[in-house]
Amino acid sequence: MPNLPVIVASGGINTAGRSSQRHAHNRLVINSIDVEARNRTIKALGVMMDSDIEDEILARTLVRRIERQHFDPSAVAINHRYRIDDVHGVVNLSPDGFTTSRAQNALRGLSSGDTVLVPTEREFEVSVAGQLPMGFDPGALYTSRNHPRGLQMSIYAMSDALADLGLDWDQIAGSLPPDAVSVYVSSSMGQLDEAATGGMMTAGHRGERVSAKNCPLGFAEMPGDFINAYVLKSLGHTGPALGACATFLYNLQRGVDDIKSGRARIAVVGASEAPIIPELMDGYVAMGALATDKELRQLQGVGEDGLIHYRSACRPFGENCGFVMGESAQVMILMDDELALERGASILGAVPFVSVHADGAKKSIPGPGAGNFLTMVRAAQAARDILGESAFKRDGLVMAHGTGTPQNRTSESAIFSTVANALSVDDWRVSAIKSHTGHSLGAAAGDQMSALLGIWDSGWVPGIGSIDVLAEDVVTDRLSFALRDVETADCSYALVNSKGFGGNNATATVLSPEVSMTLLEKRHSATAMTQWRTAHEAVEKTRNDIESERLNGDWQPMYRFNDGVLSDEDIRVESGRLIIGDLAIDIAERVVPSDWSIQS
Repeated sequence: MPNLPVIVASGGINTAGRSSQRHAHNRLVINSIDVEARNRTIKALGVMMDSDIEDEILARTLVRRIERQHFDPSAVAINHRYRIDDVHGVVNLSPDGFTTSRAQNALRGLSSGDTVLVPTEREFEVSVAGQLPMGFDPGALYTSRNHPRGLQMSIYAMSDALADLGLDWDQIAGSLPPDAVSVYVSSSMGQLDEAATGGMMTAGHRGERVSAKNCPLGFAEMPGDFINAYVLKSLGHTGPALGACATFLYNLQRGVDDIKSGRARIAVVGASEAPIIPELMDGYVAMGALATDKELRQLQGVGEDGLIHYRSACRPFGENCGFVMGESAQVMILMDDELALERGASILGAVPFVSVHADGAKKSIPGPGAGNFLTMVRAAQAARDILGESAFKRDGLVMAHGTGTPQNRTSESAIFSTVANALSVDDWRVSAIKSHTGHSLGAAAGDQMSALLGIWDSGWVPGIGSIDVLAEDVVTDRLSFALRDVETADCSYALVNSKGFGGNNATATVLSPEVSMTLLEKRHSATAMTQWRTAHEAVEKTRNDIESERLNGDWQPMYRFNDGVLSDEDIRVESGRLIIGDLAIDIAERVVPSDWSIQS
């Protein structure tokens, strides 16, 4: 019987705060949750932001104007091209150049026909993004050694997940063989800031040398590599997936499949993305995908010089003009149901199925295709198979990809409506949190998953909030879009949806904690459940103690550089066993089925 993958911890950081203890979700619904939960989340954000002013904390989180911790949108560095000409002096080759006289001083001594680059600045087309809370610097919390921002966020997210776990990682991992742990965490685009690939690609143009760290730290799988090497010290399975904006769910599928098959007992899955970089955002502007200031002013009717209402810049399923870039790192820890019960782990939900499909033949790489119809219907069928027809039709929620682009609002709503019709669902509730967080590319579904766990914790579904009405071309048949926060007590399952460039589609079936517990009680004895409840009391106490420390500012991410590194002398063979440090691997054990042998 396949193992059931259970979510036992969720950690991360995005513009709404940290994921542990469901704080990031609470920030999304801060005006709806009870006073006690609101105060805890404001306190948690205040510790991160080094502020105790509530209005400032609320104003400097979620989607907002780009702050100088990233770059100044009014003065982005650029080189303008000039050609020396005997007759005219200097010919400006840049489309929006500055005065020839300013360039003349820098060009003396050059020959006719030479082309030169002169540094200057320009106003960027986009001034809004979903940034980490103002004042929060993940690299300042540990010895980050000039790590790229995406890797700093990965260290924080993994440590945050371990805090949410409430169990000693070394103790758990040490009781299992190394191949009982899988770690699948990556970035869809890699680390593109100056500490990594960005620095490598532009060093020559800046008159600088490439550093030894630029190239290796830019690899897209490096978030998982950092977690394996510097946090978990894991010898287990690795090899995360890449799937554009569906990357988190691609990694989730790998972890879920490992646990269901018994290949692993623990799976750490996630994604990290730090894309608020003008050069990267320029690419999305050129594609027409990002909401530009000019378009937002037209949409909001504020005129060329009017003030943009940044909070309503990202408008899923409403009249919109493009998505808003966001940054995020999200990590979840899954266990097989037997191990979760044995350890007393928190049961935050379960993921029985993740569907992934390509689009088939396409007219254009960015355009939508048929694949997402397949992933949605397969994930919905999985929920129906588990819950039965009645609960499936009545108690579902769809966490939409909901980017805020005109193409997404029509294509994704049509997919949801078509699948709802096919499976006779009358009223699927739909939430789209990118209106608050922006689009964090490969980590986007991690933001959706984090918010989903918060929905089950608080009972509140985040409303889109940035629109008052749906766009006329949004398909609404059998769908109920949450425009404002909605209280719910009957959400048994959710479908978490992702659509990525290139035809990368994924949908996860996620079961509520209550449904997950019902499944566990069905699969395990009453004695096992009683033992879990006893063990879970200690886990909850540990989680709460860690949270108290964090609210007092007494916490640091786990970062174990050069800790427990093994040398060749630590690896040897003894009596048919490979000894790696404290681990003994039985090399007489079969690793392929016996009927594969050609030996008689």
